[in-house]
Amino acid sequence: MRQATFMELCDLLSPALKCQNTKMRAALTVEKQVAIALWKLAMPDRYQSVGNQFGVDKSTLGAAVMQLAKAIKDLLISRVVTLGNVQVIVDGFVAMGFPNCGGAIDGTHIPILAPEHQAGKYINRKGYFSMVLQALVDHKRRFTNINVGWPGRVHDARIFRNFGLFQKLQEGTFFPDKKITVGDVEMPICILGDP
Repeated sequence: MRQATFMELCDLLSPALKCQNTKMRAALTVEKQVAIALWKLAMPDRYQSVGNQFGVDKSTLGAAVMQLAKAIKDLLISRVVTLGNVQVIVDGFVAMGFPNCGGAIDGTHIPILAPEHQAGKYINRKGYFSMVLQALVDHKRRFTNINVGWPGRVHDARIFRNFGLFQKLQEGTFFPDKKITVGDVEMPICILGDP
């Protein structure tokens, strides 16, 4: 990550991450919180190892990661994950051979440490603990809609059915009402996904 990008990220997240000093200790700067959390999220290092590198204990490191995730969700997701110009997306998929397509959807498993409660719900079909990220992407693989946090044991189809995107697609409110005729069937804007 370039320094300018890091500093911009810190500025954007500052309202949610800025802390007050207490009589017991000085608060971590926004920059240090972001650096700690990004390092932990990017590297497979153990909490103790990352904590030693940044001079903080495991609980402080864990709190920094959780606070960064919440700040990103609250302040940045809606700025970054947007549908954009639907016609440009549809035209992009047409160029790839998929007429009237508004996106491609799939899920992926994010490895996690075993949770203390209900650990069995988080064991996925491959045998490790995970949370599922399900995302809709455009023709350039940019996120246009995401859903994260389901336990690893839950099937992609169930997540999709319980995802706000499914409801909007069913109601016809996610994409504009632009239909094309394929053979003798009118086809609305659709998404691609596996079974």
